[in-house]
Amino acid sequence: MKSKRLSLTIVALLAFLGAAVPGFADTNTTATGFLDKAVTVDGKTQRYALYVPDAYNAEKAWPLIVFLHGSGERGDDNLQQTEVGIGRAIRMHRDWFPALVLMPQCPEGYFWDAAIPTIEAAMAQTQRAYNVNDRAITLTGLSLGGYATWIWGSTKTDTFAALMPICGGGNLLDLKTKCPIIDEKAFGSIQERVGKLRKVPIWAFHGADDDVVPAARSRYMVERVKKAGGKVRYKEFKKTGHNSWDQAYGYKRAIVWLLKQRK
Repeated sequence: MKSKRLSLTIVALLAFLGAAVPGFADTNTTATGFLDKAVTVDGKTQRYALYVPDAYNAEKAWPLIVFLHGSGERGDDNLQQTEVGIGRAIRMHRDWFPALVLMPQCPEGYFWDAAIPTIEAAMAQTQRAYNVNDRAITLTGLSLGGYATWIWGSTKTDTFAALMPICGGGNLLDLKTKCPIIDEKAFGSIQERVGKLRKVPIWAFHGADDDVVPAARSRYMVERVKKAGGKVRYKEFKKTGHNSWDQAYGYKRAIVWLLKQRK
């Protein structure tokens, strides 16, 4: 834990001093890699990360993936969410991700509902600054972000072409111990959310032996959406524990599927 904190401190210091940081570049619309961005919402500046592929060219429209991290990456350093999940997969397989990838950071102690205004402002800012294919915007997340993909994603089916939740669930009551402040009314009932989720393609992933968020949470949502007539795929990995995200984001077929989806 100390070594991780030290490495994050060094990276943040180098970025502040303007030094070249591998995989985390300065903020501008010509740079590529992992960029440190900021947006102002209600007078408060919020930071977020944006991955821009090396081949980015404004002459064509690019897919946009919105990635929501887990509870362990909450905070305000704007770094941790780039090191777990999709960010790690990008560093290992850059050629798999010909897309812009938006990585907001959820405030410590909160569920993702606290960050929705920032996410939406960051999405709008990205769409203004880059050539985004508005028909190819997708949402994915792991653990706490997997819950948000099921829950918040259901309210944005007019925006997202597909959802890819990993080791999450769709019941807000599961989150009470992690996130005591949640506006349950903002998302409607689970029945209402399922009715909306049937309108968007979904591919869910979970670890069969997950002892943090049981696989039953994903199975329940998958079955409910299927019964409602939705297009949903489901894949379980063996012997991953809670960390099924490395397998999911390391599954090329899933990434190809996600990037092919269109509204």
